[in-house]
Order: sequence, then C-alpha cells, then structure tokens
Amino acid sequence: AAKERAAEVYTSIGMRPLMLTKEIDGFIADRLLEAVWREALWLINDGIATAQQIDDAIRFGAGLRWSFMGTFLVYRIAGGEAGMQHFLAQFGPTLQWPWTKLMDVPDLNQELIDTIVAQSDDQANGSTIRELEELRDDCLVSVMQGLRTVGYGAGEVLADFERALFDRAPAPAVAADSAQPLKVHEIRIPTEWVDYNGHTNDSRYAQMSGDAADAFLRYLGVDADYLRGGHSYYTVESHITYAAQSHAGDVVYVTSQVISYDEKRLHLFNRMHRADDHTLISTGEHMYLHVDTVAGKAMAAPPEMIERIAAVANAQTHLERPTQAGRFVGAPR
Repeated sequence: AAKERAAEVYTSIGMRPLMLTKEIDGFIADRLLEAVWREALWLINDGIATAQQIDDAIRFGAGLRWSFMGTFLVYRIAGGEAGMQHFLAQFGPTLQWPWTKLMDVPDLNQELIDTIVAQSDDQANGSTIRELEELRDDCLVSVMQGLRTVGYGAGEVLADFERALFDRAPAPAVAADSAQPLKVHEIRIPTEWVDYNGHTNDSRYAQMSGDAADAFLRYLGVDADYLRGGHSYYTVESHITYAAQSHAGDVVYVTSQVISYDEKRLHLFNRMHRADDHTLISTGEHMYLHVDTVAGKAMAAPPEMIERIAAVANAQTHLERPTQAGRFVGAPR
C-alpha cells in the first residue's frame, strides 16, 4: 500500500514512478550510470578520450536517443524489421569481445584523479555549479517540451501532467463586477523572459495575452469535458500592441473585454497592466473561431456557450470600444 501511495504522489506532481518487483542495491538508473562511469574512467586512464570527448559522445550521440527511447527500443530498431531477435543473434556474440573493461576498474590513483579534475575544469570553462545546473535544467525542459509535441518519451509524461493540471484547474476567479473588463490572469515576469534589452521580450506579451484568453475561455466553460466533447475555440487572428515596458519580477495582470460575438466567432480584447501602478503595457486583440475538433472544421457553439458569452458581453455594453481595437501594423496612434 505504501508503494502504491508513493506512486500516486509522484504521478500527481508530473513524474513517472517505476515500480519494481524485487528490491536491489541502488537505483536502476544509478547502476547503469555506474557502468558508464567505470568505462569512461578506463577511456581516460588509457588515454583514448578526454572528459569532453566522452561527454560529447553521449550528448551528441546515444544520449539523444536515450532521452526518449532508452536502450532496448533503440537496439530493437538496430535489428531492422526482424527486431530484437535479429539484433541479439547478430550482436550477442560481441559480448565476448574485449570492447569493455567493465569487469575491472582502473586504479583511481592521484594521477588519474588529477587528470579527470583538470579535464573537467577545462570542460566547465569557468562556469559555476549554479550556472551549469541552470543550463542542465533549461536543456532538460527544452528536450521535454520538444518531445511533448510528438507525445513520446518524457514528452508524453509532460503532456499527461499538463492535461491533468488543466482537468483540475478551476475556472478563474474574476472580479465581481462583470460590467468591467474581467481580470482573468496574473503572472510575475520570470527572469528567462528578459531579452538583451533588459526588458520583457515582445513574444511574451503574446503569450500572456494568449494565457489570459485561455483563462477567459475556461471562465466561459471551455474545460476538459468541453474539449473531450470535440468542441474548442481556435485562434484565427491576433494583434499585439506595446505601450510600456515590464521587467523581471514585475507582476502583470490581464483583463478581457468581449468586443463582439456570434454563433461561431468570438472577438476578444485583452489589456496587460503592471500591478504596482496599473500602467497599461500591452494589448492583445484576438479573433476565435468555434470548431469541431473531430471534423476539423468550424461549427456553431452550443446554445449554453452562446448564453455565457452573451452574459459577459451584455454586462460590458457600456464600455467604450478600445482605441487599439482594429488597428493594423503602422496605423497612426
């Protein structure tokens, strides 16, 4: 029961627990890494490769495949159409060849230690441990996000976790006065959003406005059940304007105003403000089309969805049309 409960906890935070039927010394991954580590020590000890070359062989070669297929599936592919059976028949005898020294380990004497330390220092090129950790984490995230687009390996786990978060996410709490633009999203600008000019990169305003629009749609009822029913809103046009700057650490909130709607279209206008002084820093204008996600074509939204949109739009009828709405690139301000 304890193992099952632990697995539930790890799964809930986006991890993939590995349940074993037999207890062993050390984790499976640690034992595999130990085998690679021992072989790497011999390659350095025998003067065959440097620490940099060994790491390059992994990160530009096998490591790329390991990140999403592991070892056995990669070898299965190497066996061709006949699969693993052919691979083992073809390459199994090589286990007797003197390609590895894994049954022995080099003497980790001071000379070898000094060699490895010096090569590792050269490889780090002055980077601190913290800098290397940040680089490692950024790369891991990038790999996982890339794999998420194909729904495979670690990317499948990430996609499942994000879907679970979406399923659990409540409709955003908005201001009680629905007659005003609805405050649907708030975020603190992370440091990685800052560009070479020292302020938030322009693409992030599109992201903030898009996230706010998603929150507004959830407020209307576009939740996991709605999506599973084969309905959604797709973006068909967007326009972003920039009015002021934001920087790392700034808290930004976003409000949404319905400009127009019909049974298929939703015209939404978002305003992004710095929370400390309520300065308008950017606007996002979006046109959404209601679609049948199974058929892949536009369709009328269900009557209850139209009613929810109408309730917000009717409450906001007294609001002036934003001056930025309908702008085109280069239009006079």
